[in-house]
Amino acid sequence: MGHIRITKQFSFETGHALYGYDGKCKNVHGHSYKLSVTVIGKPIADPDHVKFGMVIDFGDLKKIVKTQIVDVFDHATVFNKNTPHIELAKELQNRDHNVLLVDYQPTSEMMVIDFAEKIKKHLPHHISLHSLKLQETETSFAEWYASDNE
Repeated sequence: MGHIRITKQFSFETGHALYGYDGKCKNVHGHSYKLSVTVIGKPIADPDHVKFGMVIDFGDLKKIVKTQIVDVFDHATVFNKNTPHIELAKELQNRDHNVLLVDYQPTSEMMVIDFAEKIKKHLPHHISLHSLKLQETETSFAEWYASDNE
């Protein structure tokens, strides 16, 4: 039996600011992100297996992405931990806002790299992460492919 790719889509709302950027995105703003997660594997061939015919149960993939990405980033504001906005970040945290301080510039490109690493760590051994697509707006997105990162 050959390899099959399956994709699950997610959405979440996240704010961010781009430290040192020379345009409007240096200001705190937010996006309605859409994340498409594609994994690849062979469907389970054992007819006695409860997941017979599945590469991975969509519910199992959902649990991984929800706990590692969606539940963490949804309705959070993400800052580079080296940002001069650190005072603002701490003030927001003191007011019980969900603030994430990350080791990278929180662009779609860097977020999708972070997401790939987090998801790969939690996939079953027989499943591989094939690709991610993180859509920031209707017309703008970043993509990560395993084949580009081997």
